Amino acid sequence: MTEEERILQLRRELHQYNYNYYVKSVSTITDQAFDGLMAELMELERKHPEMADVNSPSVRVGSDLSQDFVQVEHTVPMLSLGNTYSREDIEDFYNRVREGLNGEEFDVCCEQKFDGLSISLIYEDFRLVRAVTRGDGVRGDDVTANVKTIRTIPLELPRECGAPANFEIRGEVLMPWTSFERLNAEREAREEPLFANPRNAASGTLKSKSSAVVAHRHLDAYLYYVMGDSITEPTHYGRLELARKWGFQVSDHVKLARSVDDILAYIDYWDEERRNLPIATDGIVLKVNSLAQQARLGYTAKSPRWAIAYKFKAERACTPLLKVTYQVGRTGAVTPVANMEPVQLAGTMVKRASLHNEDIINQLDLHEGDHVYVEKAGEIIPQIVGVDLEARKELGDKLGEKVMFITHCPECGAKLVRYPGEAAHYCPNDTACPPQLKGRIEHFISRDAMNIDSIGPETVDCYFERGLIRDAADLYQLRVEDLWGFDATRMRSAQKVIDGLEKSKKVPFERVLFALGIRFVGKVVAKNIAHHFQSMDALFEATIDDLLTCEGVGDVIASSVRTFLREERNIDLINRLRKAGLQMEVEQVTLASTVLVGKTVVISGTFERHSRDEYKKLIEDNGGKNTGSISKKTSFILAGEGMGPSKREKAEILGIPIVTEKDFLAMIGEGEGEPVDEENVSSKPVIDDGPLFS
Repeated sequence: MTEEERILQLRRELHQYNYNYYVKSVSTITDQAFDGLMAELMELERKHPEMADVNSPSVRVGSDLSQDFVQVEHTVPMLSLGNTYSREDIEDFYNRVREGLNGEEFDVCCEQKFDGLSISLIYEDFRLVRAVTRGDGVRGDDVTANVKTIRTIPLELPRECGAPANFEIRGEVLMPWTSFERLNAEREAREEPLFANPRNAASGTLKSKSSAVVAHRHLDAYLYYVMGDSITEPTHYGRLELARKWGFQVSDHVKLARSVDDILAYIDYWDEERRNLPIATDGIVLKVNSLAQQARLGYTAKSPRWAIAYKFKAERACTPLLKVTYQVGRTGAVTPVANMEPVQLAGTMVKRASLHNEDIINQLDLHEGDHVYVEKAGEIIPQIVGVDLEARKELGDKLGEKVMFITHCPECGAKLVRYPGEAAHYCPNDTACPPQLKGRIEHFISRDAMNIDSIGPETVDCYFERGLIRDAADLYQLRVEDLWGFDATRMRSAQKVIDGLEKSKKVPFERVLFALGIRFVGKVVAKNIAHHFQSMDALFEATIDDLLTCEGVGDVIASSVRTFLREERNIDLINRLRKAGLQMEVEQVTLASTVLVGKTVVISGTFERHSRDEYKKLIEDNGGKNTGSISKKTSFILAGEGMGPSKREKAEILGIPIVTEKDFLAMIGEGEGEPVDEENVSSKPVIDDGPLFS
């Protein structure tokens, strides 16, 4: 056997051993023997670089190379389900489904709701080619290199396993309790901040720039949604079983329910038994089992009618209140924080909890020394929900003073104000209060804004204290010599900062607008405003009425934007940012034609002339919009070979035209085909309201 043949053999064997151990929980080889084979493989791969394979088992150990994550658009948007804590809502859901199906029998698939980070895995030619986080639902981060270190995710599938060559599978990346506890013990020993819970730890780990770090922390993954036009299995439960046969880790606790009583019994069982699981779960997900019935039920504007998530009620603990401190945010909002004796709650140690505002403090009638009841909202965020009055009686004279909300800013001393209709108190000194100034800069450099990853909060604090910056525009006046002085000890990091700032000048206008930190303007609204007005100059000229014509903008947002753009200091800030070279208008794209303007197109199947990605670009180049799922507002389906039966059935139910590859190319003037009936292809502006969720 040649060394090249041995490499291939070792890869096959190690893939199988990994599958046996991490998915089937069966050890078919000793750790020592496994490590010996892995070492042999890595040595042979070093000798034969021409045999490099991105899906070799050796990638499981991770790499120390740093990655800058690329954002990738999902083939089908990844949306979250709405949550309920009410058993009555579960009954209402069941009855709505029955009515929607006109009394037709149906099954409900009951699954555990994993508390982790959603992930989309793309397989092509039986190999994992891309792993993408949920992100904003439309696009997420490409974390493929990091995901490949997760041993329960197959890097490639045996061709004889029965899976299609190309498909997508979605699930949750988790950190098991054992890995979480070990990680926090390591961080505590290094005097580093501890992760609050496994979900945060998993998220932070998956976004690490070192895949070696990811490998060390031993993430896990459970898959729960299979997508692919060539998959003919008509039920959700059946597809989960297929995924299990193909080699994916699927929960062993999925159950089909045929009544409300079955569903509630499942919920009751796992509300208690979940504490014995090796991973964190925070609820139950219910899905109508039949994909055809899912298609008939469809979607509301926000969520599918065929699914709902039930969240377990939060765990509660009781602990003494030591004192209340106050934090000032970038908007000037002052938040009271309860500092308590540390207490174990939902798997984590809790010692601080937000009290939100003065009204909450008064409602609780808090006193220092009170024994307070603490819960975790969604088992993540701790909050005080009550006071043990019996314990207060026992304290007697030892009970501390009543907690009174402060009257002046703890940072700058300005007298606090409370605006009509709002619960929060604000520091009005927005021109000189340090936390506000630094907070606005930190927002400006954040990932969803200007994404200047060479600067962090600590760096902002340092530059601020040194007097180098007071607002975002000051960042672009920084010079290397300002940052490292004259001893050249920090020149490299200083240059990285300057390079990051220079790179940020290419960030699109919509994110610049979000980065300004206009109150009530989130990233979605910022995008809508940017594309509606096209430029900052046009936005400066916009009236309240003009703003109200923009999608997602109501009276409050319109007033906030108008006020912000009328303040002299903000005008000056924007002008300085413009002078620094930031994007102040939407980049203009020249369309090949306008034949698809106002049309929303779903692509399904495989094609001869172009790839799916190429067809997406062609649709956009001709003025159309791509979406991953069918709704009543879909204009038409571009169908290739192997269009999925569920999509075809839904198209027929909704009366949506199906256009062939040949006819589509004729429609846009590329090639010849049969004329397409334009009357059947809606020209109205549409928004797709029916994407699959994860």
